[in-house]
Parts: sequence; C-alpha cells; structure tokens
Amino acid sequence: MVLLSLTASHRELDLDALERLSTGSGSVGRVVVGSCGPVQGSVVISTCNRFELYLDVDAPVHGDAVRHATRHVAALVAASSGVTQDVAADSFTVRTGPEVTEHLFTVAAGLDSMVVGEREIAGQVKRALVDARADGTTSKTLELLFQTASRTSKRVGTQTELGAAGRSVVALGLDLAGRDLLHTRGAGDDGSWRGVRVVLIGTGSYAGASVAALRARGCDDVRVYSRSGRAEAFAEGHGVEPARDLVAALADADLVVSCSGARGRRGPGVAADRRAEASLEYVLDTAAVVRSRERAAAAAGDEPEPRPLVVLDLALHRDVDPRVADVEGVLLYDLGTLKAHAPATATDVVDRARRIVVGAAADFEETRLGRAADAAVVALFDDAEERVRQEVDAAVERLADELAARGETPDESDVDAVARDVRKRVHSALHAQIVAVRADALARARAEEAAVVARAEQLVTDAEHAVER
Repeated sequence: MVLLSLTASHRELDLDALERLSTGSGSVGRVVVGSCGPVQGSVVISTCNRFELYLDVDAPVHGDAVRHATRHVAALVAASSGVTQDVAADSFTVRTGPEVTEHLFTVAAGLDSMVVGEREIAGQVKRALVDARADGTTSKTLELLFQTASRTSKRVGTQTELGAAGRSVVALGLDLAGRDLLHTRGAGDDGSWRGVRVVLIGTGSYAGASVAALRARGCDDVRVYSRSGRAEAFAEGHGVEPARDLVAALADADLVVSCSGARGRRGPGVAADRRAEASLEYVLDTAAVVRSRERAAAAAGDEPEPRPLVVLDLALHRDVDPRVADVEGVLLYDLGTLKAHAPATATDVVDRARRIVVGAAADFEETRLGRAADAAVVALFDDAEERVRQEVDAAVERLADELAARGETPDESDVDAVARDVRKRVHSALHAQIVAVRADALARARAEEAAVVARAEQLVTDAEHAVER
C-alpha cells in the first residue's frame, strides 16, 4: 500500500481559487473509492482554508496506480467544482509515502493553519475520519494514520505552549471585530462584551466554537439563524435564542458571525447551469442588509445614525456577499482579512511542536514499513523452528545409537535435554539474523517508497499533459 494525499490550502492558493476548487467536492472521496480500483480507502478534510484528500492506494513500485489515481481525482474534482481538469490538477500539491504522514500530523497540530496553533483543526481531522467511516471509505491504514495524527495533536497541545493562547480562526475574527465593537457599543466598562448583540448564522462546528468564544468574552445576547431549519435545536443545545426572521434580527444586531458554508453545498446530480446559479446565492445578501439598516434607522428615530454593524464571514464559500461592505454603516471582515491579520508565533514554540510532529511521523512510518519486516522475521522464526526440529531429530537419533551400543534406550528426559540444547544454540544465533533480516526488509520497503516518491513530482505534470493530448 502507498499513502497518497492531494492538498489545496491557503498556503498554495488564494482563497477565491480554493473556494472554486472545493465547491461540491465533498463527495469526491466516496466516488474515487467506488470508481478507481487501486484506491482502497479515502478520507477528505474540508475546512475554511483547505481541501485535502488522503488515499490508501494499492500501488506497484513503478507508480502507475498512483498516477492513475491522481488523474482520476483531478477529473472528479474538476467535474464537481466546475474548474477545468488541468486547473484542478495544477492546484493540488501531491504527496506520497512518508510525506503524507508528516503533512497530516502537521495539519492536525495546527502548524499549517491560517492561525498557527489553532485547535479547531484537531476536531476537524477527527470528524473527517468519522465521516469517512460513515461513507464506508476508510481503510485500516487510514484509520491508524488519522488516529495517530489526533494523538500527536494532543501531545503538541499538552507538551508545548502552542495552543495555550486559545488561537483559532473564530478567536482571531472576534478579536478584529472587537476592536471596533467595544468603543462604539454598550460593552461593559471592564472590556467585556456585555451589551453586544450578536446574530450567528449557521449551526456547525464553527457556530458552536463561536458561542463558546462569545461567552468567554462576556457576551450573553446571541441569536442563531439557519436556512436549514436547525436553529431551534442548536439554540436549545447551546443556550441561545433562535432567530426566525433574519432581517429583523440584523436590524437589532451589533455583530453578525456567519459560518454556515451553505453557499458551497449542493447534492449530487445538480446540473451545471443550476450549479452556476446556486453559486450566486449568498446566505446574507446585500438586499437583506440594506433592509435591516433601513429598519435600524427607523428605530433610531432622532438619533443621527443607526448603530454600526460588524459582519464577520468565516465561511470559505462566502456566506456574505462582498458588496455588503459597500453598505453605509457596515464593516465586513472575511477570511482574506483574517489571513492578513494572522498573528506570528514564537519560533521556539513552533520548533518544539515541529519536533514532536517529525518524531511521531517517523515512528508511524517505522511501524508501517515494519509490517514487511515483521513478515520477514516471522518467516525467519518459522525457518528456525523447522531447523530445530530437524536437528533435534538427528541428535536424538545419534543419542539412540550411542545408547543402543550400551544396551540402553533414551528416555523422555534425555530427549528434552537434547531439544533444549539444540533450541538454545539455534536461537542464540537467531538474534543477529533477525536484526539483519529486519534491516534488509526495512531498507527494501523504504526503497520501494522512495521509488514512488521520486516519481510523485511527475504526477501533476503527467495529468496536465494527458489533458492537453
């Protein structure tokens, strides 16, 4: 088996390109397992700043199966997202073998995040594996890979100060919004967010994290809105209020946190023209904001102007129409803004975290590649047992001849003593053989991995040339 990953993230692409690429790609992992023979398993990580596909490929050393899988995935992503196949192939960073392991562990630890050290990604990695199980696409190797990634992330969190500051995309967004909120709204004198009225759009993991972060800041006036009808259940489970009329809720709000990602979702079988139409539908459009501002102005009465509105859009597939920023009295922060304001992290803290990640990845690869070595060691033990049996038979036969010359026969204790001596002698020589055989098997396994990895750089180029032909 060869591990293969295709990654598109904020580090390689701008957020607009990433949004186009990942639109509708949630089903790719399930489809590729069902339609590409060499692919034995897949797990998809899709977050606000990355789309990654991890594959367990039954690949020969020459890498044809890996090349085929990569081309196939590029075609599927192109079909689901509306980009061309060559654009899809060119957008992915392809990794194989040990590179896959170290990259996933790096991602799970928050070292590859827009906000370095954010802890939300750890939960997203866990949910990716849960979703793969539900889809029936995971494999034994991917199960072990993702579970080890989660354990490594926990080690980074407990053994370094990387996650101690509570860094996250949500926290960064609220920090930016807070600069504008606290001196223009009825916040508490102690700097808390008491008196800040918030409308939350969405009911997913980021919505839950947003409620927790708002409460930590002292905000106790949160209403949740969902186009999917989940607002009531979310509100009951999180101790907030549901909002049935979005425009009315906005008219009375100081801050909107939108993280539904609903604009990027679509079911299978949606026609291309309907996909294009759906891509224009924002969860929060300019018309709704304008109407809410008119209501706010009417409610303000003789006041010079209604209270300003801060909108925080945390969705990759923009929940909020960017033109909302042009509405008077509205400030819009999106992921592009957050990326530009992401704080730096102390180098020594990052270095400690990376050492944990690199060490864990090396241990995982040693274990994974060691399976071939273990098979060789088992074969060596089997051979040794056969040698013991043959030598014991021969030694007992010689002993019987010697005793027969004196008119005696060997008893059970004589046979046991011979067997112990032979087994001790054979096994004393076995340790050095085990070390040598295991080292040779590991070297061959690494060489096979290296042969595939060496050709990985050709995969994307080959896919592009195939499209051109």
